[in-house]
Parts: sequence; structure tokens; C-alpha cells
Amino acid sequence: MGARAVATVLLQTERARVEAAGQGCFRAWHGATLDEAVHAVRCGSADALFLSVHRCCEEDLPRVARFVREFPHVPAVALISRTDADAPQRVLRLGASGVHAVVDVTLPTGWHRLRELLREPTTPVAAQVLTAIAPDLEGVPPDCHLFFEYVVRRAPEFGTACRLARALRTAPTSLTSRFLRAGLPSPKTYLAHARLLYAAWFFTSSGLVVADVAHRLEYSSAQAFGRHVRALLGVTAAEYRRRVTFSAALAQFRARLLTPFRDRLLTFHPMGILPGDHGHAAWGPDRRGEV
Repeated sequence: MGARAVATVLLQTERARVEAAGQGCFRAWHGATLDEAVHAVRCGSADALFLSVHRCCEEDLPRVARFVREFPHVPAVALISRTDADAPQRVLRLGASGVHAVVDVTLPTGWHRLRELLREPTTPVAAQVLTAIAPDLEGVPPDCHLFFEYVVRRAPEFGTACRLARALRTAPTSLTSRFLRAGLPSPKTYLAHARLLYAAWFFTSSGLVVADVAHRLEYSSAQAFGRHVRALLGVTAAEYRRRVTFSAALAQFRARLLTPFRDRLLTFHPMGILPGDHGHAAWGPDRRGEV
């Protein structure tokens, strides 16, 4: 997984220290104002928010509370970087606004704690999906398990099954034909519905409109995203948001695409690897940019 992007509202003296601490773990985008930092999150340019306790003023608190309410799955972290008589009171007020992660980087363990908050092996939505589908994939061949991991982890960036096949270093036509011969839904179908899982997750943030979700999933426009939803489900994107929760979308994904096909998946080799076949050095996923 590449370094995560973090939007910050920090003192000038804090910026370089945060950048140094983030090497290999996260990269910082520094906003001059809270509104700029929130805009970076809204546009998908950042997936966490760092707030300096020493920069936050009373006027910022309502906007901080709104951010936490609208983006419940985006970590908001308050940073203490110096001895400040007002810091305890500000921490309390940020806590009342919904910011519950506070890191004191004046302590030796502070910077380590900051990195640990963002050192997740996968995104929250991918983690939940992989946990939920684990029973359906128990005992499947390694290359079958890898296929579904790639589908789940990288669905937002893979708009087509061809891109998925290339990342897995297999020919798109060969990959599709193996699913067809096994009597399974196509790779395109699995990928398309995995992307809808991400859409359902993003829609849990009231701060994101349909166009924002389309942008995060790398659709060319909100209209293109809407056509995709209607083609798959027969409803508009707005109706999908209103009717389908993330939990319901995840249950439907399992019920339609995994659980009925479990017996077939137990012997399925999507990359064409057979038991005892260890000689195909060319096979293997493209690790560049892997999440």
C-alpha cells in the first residue's frame, strides 16, 4: 500500500516535523485553513485530518464537529506539539466536537503513535468486506483467494476487468474464459459489484454527494457513475444511496456472487495454476501500487 494522504491544519513550525514523521507512512497536504483541509478530504485528495491543538480556535469548533459528523470514517487527529497552558482546554473542546484521537508529540512515543494511527494494512471498507467474505473463501486455492483480495482491495482504481487482469499478470480473455468454463459470474461482474460496495460505504458519509463518490471511484462523471448503477441494479445513484446500506450491499454481494458458488470456488484456479504446478514464474500479481 502506498503512503496515505493526510490533510493538515498545523502551525508552520509543526509542518516539517509532521512530514519527517510521515516518511514511508503518510504524506501531508497542508491547508492554510480548516475549510481547505476539509475540501481536500471531500475531493478524495486526503483520507485523514490532522489538527493542531495550538491552531484550532473557538470559531473552528462548529466546523470540526460538522466534519466529524459528515465523515465518520475519516480519522481526525488532534496534535499537541508544545507545552501550552490552553492546550488541555482545547483538547476537551475538540473532544466535545467529536475528535477523540489526541497525540502528544512532545512525548518520546508521540510520533510513533501518530504513525501507528495511519499504518493500517488496508482501507476500512476493504477490511470489513474481506472479513465478511472470509467464510466463503475458506479453503479456496491461493490464486482464487488472491483474485478476490485484488478485487476487494483495488476496486476503486480498477474501472475495467482488463486493468484487473493486467495487475494480476494474466490475459483478460484467458481470465474471463476460466470463469465462464467454471460456471461463475465474470470477473467484470465481481469487479462492478465490488465498486458498488465502495459506493455504499462512501454514501454513509453525508458530506459526500454523488459527484464526490463518482470522483473517488474514478468515473469520468457523475452521469457515468449513475449509468453504471442503473445498468447493474435498475435504480438511480440517488435511489441506491437512499435504499441500500453498506451492510445490505455487503450481504447482497455474498448472497448473489459468493455463497451460491462456494463449491465451485473450492477447486477454481482463476490464474490457470493447477496443483503441483510451480513452474510459471511469469505468473503473479503486479505489486506496483498494491494496496
